[in-house]
Amino acid sequence: MTKSATPRRSPPMVSDIGPLKGHLGYFVRRLQIWVFQDFIRTLAAIEISPAQFSVLAVIHANEGLSQIELGNTLGIERARLVRLLNRLERRGLLERLPSNGDGRRHALRLTAGGQATFKQARNLADRHESGLLAKLGEARYRALMDALRP
Repeated sequence: MTKSATPRRSPPMVSDIGPLKGHLGYFVRRLQIWVFQDFIRTLAAIEISPAQFSVLAVIHANEGLSQIELGNTLGIERARLVRLLNRLERRGLLERLPSNGDGRRHALRLTAGGQATFKQARNLADRHESGLLAKLGEARYRALMDALRP
């Protein structure tokens, strides 16, 4: 005899969040968590994190950039960036080449495997973004993009 699956219950929540209901930061953070959870699930199929996707995307668009330029662009502190790059390099997705202008710097480039993985990740990211657009509606989606884009 098989057991029927019991439906998952949502965790208990309160209806009154007090002064938080008037704080934009609270709602931006909630939106960020919701978006990231979906993005993490979407990229899990190819074992890429959102941070790794960002690194691959910027390197793909700017082949030969330095670690410093990458870290500054993405707002990732040096030690964390080095760990991210080491992981991606061990997976064979990127390589660090000596920089032409400065022997102390490395130029970052995606490998052929990195290009292929980025293509897969970008297709998944596009599907994720289409889902956000569908959930938010075009007007809200565009308003958020316009308000948050530098």
